[in-house]
Amino acid sequence: MDKAAYLNRFAAEKEKEATLDYLYHLQEQHMLHIPFENLDVIYQTPILLDVQRFYQKIVEHRRGGFCYELNGLFCWLLEQLGFDAHLISATVQKENGSWALQDSHATLLVHLDKRTYLVDVGFGDSVRKPIPLTGETVEDVRSVYRVKQLDSMTYDLQKQEKSWKTKYRFTTDKKKLEQFAPMCEFNQTSPDSPFTKTNLTTIATKTGRITLSGTTLITTNDQGKQKMEVQSDEIPALLEKYFQINLTQ
Repeated sequence: MDKAAYLNRFAAEKEKEATLDYLYHLQEQHMLHIPFENLDVIYQTPILLDVQRFYQKIVEHRRGGFCYELNGLFCWLLEQLGFDAHLISATVQKENGSWALQDSHATLLVHLDKRTYLVDVGFGDSVRKPIPLTGETVEDVRSVYRVKQLDSMTYDLQKQEKSWKTKYRFTTDKKKLEQFAPMCEFNQTSPDSPFTKTNLTTIATKTGRITLSGTTLITTNDQGKQKMEVQSDEIPALLEKYFQINLTQ
């Protein structure tokens, strides 16, 4: 795998010293150029937990992916660039307050300058900056986030809405990619998975986000949120226009 080609895939600056500023840059650029998407799940193309396959899909075929792919490959890149990074698991809290499958979200921690940061490029509409595990708030385009410590190893990623809303709960235990195999299988095949119900593709923009969910195109920017219903036969052209995804490749 070619780390320079991967950096070029998301228009990142060439290899630099492993600093917090460079980590900020890498995470934001990744989210601005590589979409979160579940198209392989919808079209029943198996997703195997293999970083080489992630590289072929995301870098060579210019696709996106979901958490195991995006954070799995990004973790590999950070390690290649000299960052002390490792995968962890998290449990997502649903909008109704219940919890998704335990430990089914793959994200990562980066240890830098005697601090630890949560870094996630695979959670769709989420924070674009590393967040320290100290409770400090991080402002990101249209939202404010923080990590709240619950005990010595357990934390919540929270977003400020009317009050602080937990997005997911995680522990600091190191995880290997293969440990997510049962969760990856569940999220690809189970009718209870949030990813098997309809197509979802979403990418950050400088002022907001563009999302194609089913046949609804949602644009969020400085002017607010706009929704437009589209025809199913328009989806391939919209994927190419807004997300640079060509499913025929």
